Amino acid sequence: MQLSTELKQGTKESHNAAENGKFIAGFLRGVLDEEQYKKLLGNFYYIYSAMELRFDKLKDDPVLGDLYFPELHRKRALEKDLKYYYGPTWREHICPSPATQQYVHRIEEAPVLSLIGHHYTRYLGDLSGGQILKGIAKKALNPPEGEGLNFYEFDDIPDAKEFKTCYRKTLDNLQISKYSGGMNPHVSAVNQIVAEANYAFRLNMYMFEEFEGSVTQSIFKVICATIKGTPLFSGK
Repeated sequence: MQLSTELKQGTKESHNAAENGKFIAGFLRGVLDEEQYKKLLGNFYYIYSAMELRFDKLKDDPVLGDLYFPELHRKRALEKDLKYYYGPTWREHICPSPATQQYVHRIEEAPVLSLIGHHYTRYLGDLSGGQILKGIAKKALNPPEGEGLNFYEFDDIPDAKEFKTCYRKTLDNLQISKYSGGMNPHVSAVNQIVAEANYAFRLNMYMFEEFEGSVTQSIFKVICATIKGTPLFSGK
């Protein structure tokens, strides 16, 4: 079975669990406020910075180099969004949560082939379900056109469906059998990559779980705003 298929099938349960977590379930219902979203972007900034730094260093790697797609990178888009929400001193306002620190540490220390699982989990998710979240965030937060939602914009990928097809073909063509550094010799490389992708989902869920208290507060605000008949969200 090809790696892209193994990853899709092997992470199905984790994907469903992530979607049913309280924070994402609330997000999908439009239960989101600007403070939550700002914190989420701040944590994402550390995760994507760590990921993209590692892949920048591996762009000439005989195996991982084929997975180097700078058009997927999110760090600069996150910087734009954080500047919008926090202003020019945004770096002084963000700090990685404990779960985010754990996530970043794993990205920094994971064996090279294991990074495939993280790359797949983050970027393919951004191109797929992330586009649904963009529409929800736009409706909930109502930022000015071109502001606050750059994280979801892939300006250098005009056709997401076509790109995802290309991405999966690239996964299937990776010469992973030629690379064994840091991997368990008694477990197939494919199984270890799938296991790492599932761990990436779990690390993501740990981060989302830190937001669950604020989800409850947001639901309360929705109820209060509905009762009072006042607009809940306002743009900048």
